[in-house]
Amino acid sequence: MGANGSSQLEREISTSDTVSSNNEHYYGLVNFGNTCYCNSVIQALFFCRPFREKILSYKQSLKKSGNSKDNLVTCLADLFHNIANQKRRVGTIAPKRFIAKLKKENELFDNYMQQDAHEFLNYLLNTISETLIEEKNAEREKVARNGTIKKGGVTVNIQPATAGLNRPDERGRNGTVEGNCFRSKTETTWIHDIFQGILTNETRCLSCDTISSKDEDFLDLSIDVEQNTSISHCLRVFSETETLCGDQKYFCETCSSKQEAQKRMRIKKPPQMLALHLKRFKYVDSLNRHTKLSYRVVFPLELRLFNVLHSL
Repeated sequence: MGANGSSQLEREISTSDTVSSNNEHYYGLVNFGNTCYCNSVIQALFFCRPFREKILSYKQSLKKSGNSKDNLVTCLADLFHNIANQKRRVGTIAPKRFIAKLKKENELFDNYMQQDAHEFLNYLLNTISETLIEEKNAEREKVARNGTIKKGGVTVNIQPATAGLNRPDERGRNGTVEGNCFRSKTETTWIHDIFQGILTNETRCLSCDTISSKDEDFLDLSIDVEQNTSISHCLRVFSETETLCGDQKYFCETCSSKQEAQKRMRIKKPPQMLALHLKRFKYVDSLNRHTKLSYRVVFPLELRLFNVLHSL
C-alpha cells in the first residue's frame, strides 16, 4: 500500500465509531521483504486478548524481578508493549528486533523465502511454552537448593529446614520416592490454558458395533476449504464420518479381526480460544504439484460448534 492509501486508511480507522469506543491500538507491521507470514500471525495474536494480556504480564513480571532476558518471548513482549503504549491510535511499527531474534533463533526463517504462517504459529507457541517451562524449572531447582524464593526485593523462606531430604511419606503412585520434586508428569503453561483443546477419535466397528475412542490434545485445527464455503461448513466436514474398508479395514479387538468400520473426529473439550488453520494448498495430480486455493471462506462473528461431544 502506498503512502496515500495508508494515510487514507488511518483517517478512516481514526474516525470509526468502533475504534473510538475502545482504547484499542491498530498498527500495521512493516514487511521486511518476506515477513508477511510473521506479521499476520503477530497481528492475530495481538488481537487475541487473553494471549496479549499474558505476554504484557510476562514483561511486567520481568521488570519487577529485575531480570533482563533476551529471547523471542521478551522481544514479542516488547513489541506488544510498544504498540499498546503508542500515543496515536493507528499507524505502523517495525518489528525489527523480533524479526532479527527470530532469524537468529531458527535458521528456517533466516532467508528471503516465503514461509508458512501455520508453521510459524506452531513454532512461536511452542517456543513460548518451552521458555516458560524452562524458567519454571530453573526456579524450582533454585528453591530446592536454597529453600528460598525471591519476590521483588524480598527473600521468602518457603520450605522447612529439612528441605531436600526424602521422607517415607513422599512416595509416588509407583512407589518411587519423589522427594521435593514439584514437577507434574505433563508440564503445561498459559499457552495450553488458552489454546489447548481435546479431540476424540471415535471408531465404530460395523460388525459388532463396538465403539473405541482415543483422545488427543491440540493447539489448532487444520481444516479443508472448498469453493463457496464457510467456517461452519468446513468444521462440519472435518467431523464427517469416514468408512474404513478394503485395505484400510479397522482391527477390532472385540472381533479379533479386521472389520469395516466408521471413523470420525469430534471436539471433546473446546479451547478457550479456537485457532483454525485453513488448508489453502492442495496437491493436483494433473499439475503434479501443489496449488493455492484462493477461495473465499465466510465466517460468522459468533461461531457455533456442532461437532463437539456436547454441542455448544
